[in-house]
Amino acid sequence: MKSAWFISTAAAALFLAFASAFFHLQAQEAKPSKDWLLEAPDDTTRFQLLQRYLRGFDQPMWEVGHRYLGIYDALSRENYDLALYNWDKIKTTIQNGYLKRPARRANAESMFLTATWGEVREDFKSRNKKRAWDGFFRARSACLACHVAEDVAWMNDQNIFQDTASSKN
Repeated sequence: MKSAWFISTAAAALFLAFASAFFHLQAQEAKPSKDWLLEAPDDTTRFQLLQRYLRGFDQPMWEVGHRYLGIYDALSRENYDLALYNWDKIKTTIQNGYLKRPARRANAESMFLTATWGEVREDFKSRNKKRAWDGFFRARSACLACHVAEDVAWMNDQNIFQDTASSKN
């Protein structure tokens, strides 16, 4: 009788251990993976996922807008180093943006990066308040003109441009 009880108890314990391990493994398999890119079936799928994740020109423009407002704020504080820092980052961001959307390159370069960018940078480097603000407004005009040239003139009708139409000082 004791041995039957022992065998039954041992069998039940083994069953519970295996069932627990089985359900634990199933629960682990049911969890969403954090390796969404590494677990893609092939490189083509990985590149498609990356391309979708990196999006188009909208994300770089979002960063440009953030840095544009940073420049506006920096100039109002006469923090020319911060204005220059953000100005340099804007150039990099636009260049990275047209890597993803090459059709945007021509207007970005001709209206903004070729002449305007360097002139505005010199205006900020001058540390002269009036000249720095003049440079900012030259950059603002280039932004607005580029939006028109890219057939997204409706972009110009937003607070970021209305709120920066004149200096804080």
